[in-house]
Amino acid sequence: MFGRVKSLDAILATAEKKSLHRSLGPVQLTLLGVGAIIGTGIFVLTAAAAQKAGPGMMWSFVIAGFVCAVAALCYSELASMVPVSGSAYTYSYAVVGELLAWMVGWALILEYAVAASAVSVGWSGYFMGLLKSLTGFELPAALSAGPIWSLSGVDFSAGIINVPAIVVALAVTLLLMIGTKESATFNAVLVAIKVAALTMFVVLTLPAMQGQHFAPFTPNGWFGPAGTSGLGVVGAAASIFFAYVGFDAVSTAAEETKNPQRNVPIGLIGSLGICTVFYLLVAAGAIGADGAQPTALGVQPGSPEFTAQCAALAQKGEVPLVCSNEALAHVLRSINYTWAGDLIGLAANLALPSVILMMLYGQTRIFFVMARDGLLPEKLATVHPKWKTPHIVTLITGVFVAIAAALLPVGQLADISNSGTLFAFFMVSLAVLILRVRDPGRHRPFRTPLIWVVAPISVLGCLLLYFNLPTEAMLVLPVWGAIGLVFYFGYGYRKSHVGLGRFEVHEEDVDAPPQPVPPMPGGAELD
Repeated sequence: MFGRVKSLDAILATAEKKSLHRSLGPVQLTLLGVGAIIGTGIFVLTAAAAQKAGPGMMWSFVIAGFVCAVAALCYSELASMVPVSGSAYTYSYAVVGELLAWMVGWALILEYAVAASAVSVGWSGYFMGLLKSLTGFELPAALSAGPIWSLSGVDFSAGIINVPAIVVALAVTLLLMIGTKESATFNAVLVAIKVAALTMFVVLTLPAMQGQHFAPFTPNGWFGPAGTSGLGVVGAAASIFFAYVGFDAVSTAAEETKNPQRNVPIGLIGSLGICTVFYLLVAAGAIGADGAQPTALGVQPGSPEFTAQCAALAQKGEVPLVCSNEALAHVLRSINYTWAGDLIGLAANLALPSVILMMLYGQTRIFFVMARDGLLPEKLATVHPKWKTPHIVTLITGVFVAIAAALLPVGQLADISNSGTLFAFFMVSLAVLILRVRDPGRHRPFRTPLIWVVAPISVLGCLLLYFNLPTEAMLVLPVWGAIGLVFYFGYGYRKSHVGLGRFEVHEEDVDAPPQPVPPMPGGAELD
């Protein structure tokens, strides 16, 4: 299991053989992080978190943010030491070997692709809500939502296919194929729109807060009613955790960052800090202004029971926050700020694609590095001569994201994504500890403070959240992992560059003769 370990020196040398263009500075990197983090949890998953935890979702944001903070410190040390694409996959390759690195990379594929699909579905909800508010037009339910999937079967009563989600996923894919720098500039504009919209939301909702909306504060308790999974304050934290994971996508951009040893830690920690403040302020405004009590205790958001309860309430003319597909716009309209609700709906329509962009960005860079190492077909690592992006794998990823967005609801997508996310964070937290013991003398531009406290807390935090996901979401990781092992032993194990002894070589220069080392001035020899 631990036999094929790729040295950090070999990883850095490999990156230089076929590297991506370095164009991102600290401000762009922080904005990329903010663009990836702010969006899903606030614009999309606020309603689902309220159904799971009620007003106690305030604590859920704190718990998820804390676990992300300690994981971010571990990421920062490794990302500054190894400024190449690949994120947790690359770090695991250097520390615990090829097999576990493959499993981490395979889990990250699940994380990013499903997260991009989830936000595409969230964007669709805001788009349809704004369209109805402004024009009165709405697509038939069959074309604006996917079916409900459960262990008992598929329910098509809510919808058949989500057409708007397909459109936005493919549009962002085409943008990302054109070029990283262009994508980052576009993203910076969207982040400004998003922050302005959320600031407006806070300014309008905080004065309208009512104390009675916060009681009972934890209707489902901390761990949900007995016999349920994925509910309560900790269950909600496990779901909305994936709204914070944009900082992981920042680390995958290390190979395209100028002075990564300095800029990656700035981008990681800076973006996480900015976003946490917004999460808490917006959540408080939403709860205080409109209330956030579940439709019924012990009912999962997105389940057939939940859908039936929301439909019954809608027939009575009642649409609580937990049933809304456009939570923040719904809150503003409920306190008679219809114009502001429309504005925030417009902002979500403009800004959520930036989250999809960063999820796709991270996904394609994981594919890029795994292909560069020979674990996936090398053709996937082809960089477009003009756009300087891995265009082939970007297109493939975008198509699969669009398919998932068309057929699955947002809540289930978010929970599924988290199983891969938490496994990757778990491995990074272990890797930074192992590397401190195995290679203590290596230069670390950023050193995680109190490493023997921070990293174990990160490990335990990831385990806590994973085991508080819904049962179906927990089962996805081992099933997805088993599929990954089939791919690995069928292709990657035999084609791996490390396994073949090619630590720093790619297919285009396999046949090149070894270059002699030039003599040093004065007749000295290189060590």
